[in-house]
Amino acid sequence: MLDSNVTATPTALTWRLLPAALISASAVLLFGVQVPVAGYGVLVLGLLLAWFIDRPLFRDLLLIASGLGIISTISLEANIDYANMVLFGVVLSAAVLVPFLIQRYVYRERVIRFPWRGTWPWTRAQWWYIAAVVVAAIVLLPAYFIGSGSYQNWPAVHEPDAIVRLFVGVNAVGIWDELFFICTVFTLLCRHFPVWLANLLQATIFVSSLWELGYQSWGPLLTIPFALVQGAIFRMTRSLSYVVTVHLLFDLVVFVVIVAAHNPDWFGG
Repeated sequence: MLDSNVTATPTALTWRLLPAALISASAVLLFGVQVPVAGYGVLVLGLLLAWFIDRPLFRDLLLIASGLGIISTISLEANIDYANMVLFGVVLSAAVLVPFLIQRYVYRERVIRFPWRGTWPWTRAQWWYIAAVVVAAIVLLPAYFIGSGSYQNWPAVHEPDAIVRLFVGVNAVGIWDELFFICTVFTLLCRHFPVWLANLLQATIFVSSLWELGYQSWGPLLTIPFALVQGAIFRMTRSLSYVVTVHLLFDLVVFVVIVAAHNPDWFGG
């Protein structure tokens, strides 16, 4: 049932787009170009404009901003030291839990959800798409990581312990991406804007964080379509398990390529 405080038929070109765009732009500044003062300033400006333009939008943008603010307290650069992995886990978990708990227990709403099953069983087309993602990852990711040298943005792993930590870290962040960017940010934006526009806004935030994580050089040519497709698929399937499966299979190839790039002799290189 649609919330009475949210526009029943969202339109794209309204003044409400300005504060939402500023919130997305703040992520570019915070995580992409990493200018925190400007990023926080744009974040606050977006919230102030939302307060005057549309109070229901302000409430939802405040949830998104709270998550972004929490994430910005740490560096997102890949670091698999034990202490940093614990810090990552605590901070990124808080970025998901704080908006969820505020909406559930302060706003008394149940919009942010994590629908694990969604549409089940998966259709033949969904299974074919999973296969296509794996093939595309195998074809594109070695060219990207090794060709651009972006694999160097991840720690060089040689010992079994480090390899396990890299595997856990890559997969944990992949799951978190879907919980925050898709289930939280995208879902909240869809209350106020057409799906395509909400998807563009969430993808801007998604890709900005991936840039700081290490998907640099021409990485956005991969991460932008990936973020957009993940949003679209979640909207169609309402299935967290499906988008997580797609993401983790993609990240499995990411993991193998990073390990291979750092240890070419293991793979006959």
